[in-house]
Amino acid sequence: MIDEIKNEYIPDSVSRPGETLLETLEALGMTQAELAERTGRPKKTINEIIKGKTAITPETALQLERVLGVPAGFWNKREQTYREFLAQRNEQKWIKKQSAWLKEFPLRAMINAGWVTHFKDKARQLEAMLSFFGVASPEQWRKLYQLNVAFRKSPVFQSAPASIAAWLRKGELESQKIVCNAFNSDKFRKVLPSIRKLSLTTPPTFLPKLTQLCAQAGVALVFVPELPKTHTSGATRWLTRDKALIQLSLRYKTDDHFWFTFFHEAAHILLHGKKTVFIEDNTKSDLLEKAADKFASVTLISPPDYKSFLKKGDKSRPAIKRFAGSQGIAPGIVVGRLQHDGYFPHSYGNDLKQKFVWN
Repeated sequence: MIDEIKNEYIPDSVSRPGETLLETLEALGMTQAELAERTGRPKKTINEIIKGKTAITPETALQLERVLGVPAGFWNKREQTYREFLAQRNEQKWIKKQSAWLKEFPLRAMINAGWVTHFKDKARQLEAMLSFFGVASPEQWRKLYQLNVAFRKSPVFQSAPASIAAWLRKGELESQKIVCNAFNSDKFRKVLPSIRKLSLTTPPTFLPKLTQLCAQAGVALVFVPELPKTHTSGATRWLTRDKALIQLSLRYKTDDHFWFTFFHEAAHILLHGKKTVFIEDNTKSDLLEKAADKFASVTLISPPDYKSFLKKGDKSRPAIKRFAGSQGIAPGIVVGRLQHDGYFPHSYGNDLKQKFVWN
């Protein structure tokens, strides 16, 4: 039997190494007490090794080799295989407990969007989701997002925290692909007029230019389609002290909505500091949100010019086009403003808006 142990070991066994040690002692006619004396180990330690309560260390393996004639490598390998089995078994138990966490997410939508890979095996699917978030466990995920008070202030985050968290995480990952200069508020303000003019073009033309202009000022601009239950227009936050993030959801169907949202997010960066996270939903009661709305309005359309336009009383389509031309913006933005201010019903003038279809 000793020769068999020396020459062959089939690693599919998950029995304790101590069982093999006990069989070896029995084959040699040696008691646990005698082994303890010969190795210099306490009898209690030998007994705990046999019961699997204590691991066979490399030092112990060498002692067993000298006393029993069984190579230290065998004992080390036997111990390693057993501990790996225990780890895998515990991992499976842990995975079963965490399966509920996966159900919190719109997993099918994330898979269809290519955010995470689909696996039939729950363990691999869990690993894929953890890797997506860059966390070691659901517990760490909960700590990360539950402690982020800025996220939880948003009503939409409270209603669908997992969906919003996934959407925000995708924005982080996309922002890592954008090389930005260090943020400079003066530079960002100076590029806004150039960005404003981009409203006269279509998405295939303005998207790369818009992203480039923002990056030059230290702002990573990313576009992430919304997930089920997110209902977000955009989000603004700081990734580092020198890199801001504007994340837009592409739920905009017309140019007026898109451009107003962009300048609203730009306002948060320029006006509201680096510690607050803004997640845009349909709530506009917050004073900071109202300030961002005002910034977007006055940046897109000059208040004195707008007042003069209203005073003339001509709100015909040709007049709107002329006024938009004088402002250097798309007519749809003017229509959206007039609708918002109650001068038009929301059904009027929509033919002047650009309709966006996002890929």
